[in-house]
Amino acid sequence: MRAVDTSLLVRLIVRDDPGQAEKAEDFIAPGAWVSQLVLVEMVWVLDSVYGLNRAQVATVVGMLVEHERLTLEGEDAVRGALATFEGSRSADFSDCLIVEAARKAGHLPVGTFDKAMSRIDGATGL
Repeated sequence: MRAVDTSLLVRLIVRDDPGQAEKAEDFIAPGAWVSQLVLVEMVWVLDSVYGLNRAQVATVVGMLVEHERLTLEGEDAVRGALATFEGSRSADFSDCLIVEAARKAGHLPVGTFDKAMSRIDGATGL
């Protein structure tokens, strides 16, 4: 299966370049894989470059999880991270995914100096 990078995923979502959006659609038509790193980068770009708020980011991630042609690396961890992110007012999506990936791998708790992350079930503040 082919894979996508952050720029392609962002074009699929924001569609700010119609030509690139069409090429991105064509590329993923037979199916494509999205790594967790690309997903985290995409969330950062949507927040910092495009100014999407938490609810909008959550909607985008939810749409990607349910996308019929995209396969997300560690989909169960992404779903869990999304649920945690939606239930939090301060934790970053990337922090939620770090904790969920560690949970799925059986490596809890996650130690952190990040106060918002330390409030996530499965993380512990140091």
